[in-house]
This record gives sequence, structure tokens and C-alpha cells, in this order.
Amino acid sequence: MLTMNSTRTITRLDVPGPKARAILERDRAVVSHAYGRVADFVMSHGLGSQVYDVDGNRFIDFMSGIAVNATGHSHPHVVRAIQQQAEKFLHVSSDYYHESWVRLSERLDEIAPFAEPASVFLGNSGTEAVEGAIKLARYHTGRPYFVGFMGGFHGRTLGSLGFTASKTTQRRGFLPMREVTHIPYPYEYRPVLAMQPGEADYGETVVNYLEKVVFKSLLAPDDVAAVLVEPIQGEGGYIVPPASFFPRLRDLCDRHGILLIVDEVQTGMGRTGKWWAIEHWGVEPDIVCTAKGIASGVPLGGFIARKRLATWPVGAHGNTYGGNPLAMVAALATMDVLENGGIQNAADQGDYILARLTEMAAHHPSIGDVRGKGLMIGVEFVQDKVTRTPDARLRNRIIEIAFEHGLLIMGCGANSMRIIPPLIITRAEVDEGLQIFEHAVTMAERELL
Repeated sequence: MLTMNSTRTITRLDVPGPKARAILERDRAVVSHAYGRVADFVMSHGLGSQVYDVDGNRFIDFMSGIAVNATGHSHPHVVRAIQQQAEKFLHVSSDYYHESWVRLSERLDEIAPFAEPASVFLGNSGTEAVEGAIKLARYHTGRPYFVGFMGGFHGRTLGSLGFTASKTTQRRGFLPMREVTHIPYPYEYRPVLAMQPGEADYGETVVNYLEKVVFKSLLAPDDVAAVLVEPIQGEGGYIVPPASFFPRLRDLCDRHGILLIVDEVQTGMGRTGKWWAIEHWGVEPDIVCTAKGIASGVPLGGFIARKRLATWPVGAHGNTYGGNPLAMVAALATMDVLENGGIQNAADQGDYILARLTEMAAHHPSIGDVRGKGLMIGVEFVQDKVTRTPDARLRNRIIEIAFEHGLLIMGCGANSMRIIPPLIITRAEVDEGLQIFEHAVTMAERELL
């Protein structure tokens, strides 16, 4: 039986405090209500995996800015790199050159999840990375259509929104790109397709459905430019696909000349214990999209493509802030931290958390499934473990109770929780966060079950 290295007294915080309430009131008067908020947390400062609000309350951070703060908050190596660059120049535009842009692109080429040389395009965000990747795929192949997955999230701009299928509110009324056919993601805990005789696992079931149903009845494969997929589905519920899924999908794409684009915006940059989550399946994609954890909080996104695919002409794609010098040095410093222990720590702490949560599930009737890789972990809450009826209300109550007791955590999917702390989190911080988490689960179960 696993035991925690230390325990602490769990007390309820006075949150939001008076200073936070005053800022919340000002926010509601002027900031767009389109933003969804998880809790009334008003940040003052942070260090590593701990953050403080404006009233002095301390929290363990189990969400790291939605997997953005890979090196934690205000890592000294990253801060120093940004400070030194800020004294030189803040912007030059993508019409000119500077060395840190080249250096980062070289390093991304070195860690690209495919063997051949890469072409790197850098912008500002994950959705912009996806937009560029699908533009390149369509241009290179000359094909109009794409395949996406139910439950996927790829951004909210119109091109990427065409693939996003996690919540109807994100699409309704916006008329996103319509050349995308969605199929089920291989969600083994909640399958929507019937497995057929001889199929190795549910991953093979999904690929067979694409090949034998969709490609025969709905969409000609030689009209498909690319398949866009998350190696581990994020907003859809932190779903890890079965073993056969990616090898079979890669084979299908190869047979029909279809590009395989992996959206590693949330899964990449060491989050799962490897540079890229797709590496867990030994499959090489054609294009990989990255953002979030790449620069420890400085806005940066981009895509890395096999160089032979970059056949578009000068001016076919671009942006003003591409290669922003602050983002470049922040990313280079972030990669230093990840290479020097961050990725290994993600693997080690992730194994520990998964084991602890699996043990926890045996004692809690609401925990239906625990899954993940590295520090990308999902916990699914149910009303009953036999029927697997989703329990979003209990999940949401756990988030509230956790916040009230000093833990920042957030949901994903209809009824799952995501655990995505900084990759540099310590074992003591993990134990403290898990202690608060289990306390919140226990309290929520007493209230609602």
C-alpha cells in the first residue's frame, strides 16, 4: 500500500477574500463574459508549484495554467532569459531575422517526433498552430477534406473550430469550416462502436470504422488531406487511446496518402514523460502542433512539419509576431529545464500519482476510472461504478471544495478531472495536493452520494 511522505492539517480558507472580491467586481464590469472561469482565484504571485492570491492564501497548483507553466511559476532560469532579452529588443517582426528564432527552430528540429528534417513555423497560440498545419496540409496535398474526432479540442478560430467537437457552445452560431468529418475517439471506458470479431482492441475498432464505413459510404480517402488527432484527448476527458490505435491509423494514412497531424498543444513538451505523447506509441506523424508548455507562459505556438511537405511559396502564410524574441528565449530556457530533469520528473511523479489515485479509487465509489501518462492524468467521476453513469455535479463540487482548501484543479470532458501540475513539482507538493484532493472527494461524496 502506498503512503504519503507527509501529511498536513487541511483547513478551509477564507476565499475569495476582500481584496479578491474587489477585483472580481471590477473584472465583471469590463472583461468579456465569454471567458469561462473555474474559481474565484485572483493571483498575486507564484513560485514553482505554489501560488498565492491577493489576500495571501496559498494554493498547490494542479492545473499549471492549463498545462502552460511547464517549469512552474517564475522559474529563475526562464525569468533570467526573459529579463536579459528585454534589455536588448522586444520585437523586430517576422520580416527580419534574429538568432534566438533560429536556435529554437533548430532545437525543435532536433526533438521532432519524426526522423527526417523538419520545417518549423512559429506563431502565438495553439489555435494558430492548428490553422497553419491544416493550411499546409491542404496546400501540399491539393485535397479539400479532413478527418477529426468527437470530443476533440483544437481551438476556437474558424479553421480549428471546424475540428473542435468537445462542446456545442464552442461551435453554435459560428459556422466553422465544414470540410471536416468527425468519428468517435477511441474512448475505451465509454465506447460508442461495437467491437467486431478479431479486433485487437477498441483502437482498432475505431480505425476499422473509418476505413470500412466512412471511407466507403461518406468520404473518399483520396479526397482527404489529413487526419488531425490528439495523442491523448484533452478537453474531451484526458482519454488515453488503446495500444493499436496509432499504429493502425498511421498505416491507414500511409496507404491512402493522407497526412497525420498530431495536436500536441496540451500533450507535448514533456507533459507525458516524453517530449511528445505520440512517442509512447512509436508512431511518426507528418506534422506536430505545439503551444502551451513550450515557453512557460509566454505566448507561443507553432507547428513542426516534415520539410518535404513545406511546398508552399513565400508569403503563403505568416504573422507579425512570429519568432517574438521574448517567446524564443523563454522557450529555449524552458527546454533547458525540461531536458535537465523536468521530463524525467514528469514521468516519475506521474507514475506515483497514478498509483496513488488507483489506490484511492478502491476506497471511493465515485471514482470510475483513472488514466493518463506522465503528468497528464484524468480521473472520471460516476454515480455508480457498474452503470458508469457520469456525475458532473459531483466533479464540479470537488473543484469548489478543493479551491476552498488550497488546491487549484479543473475539470475536463463531461465528468472528468484533470491533474496537470508543473513538470517540476516535488513529491512533497504532490502529496499535499493529493491529500487535499481526497479530502474534497470525501466531502463531495458525503454531500451528494
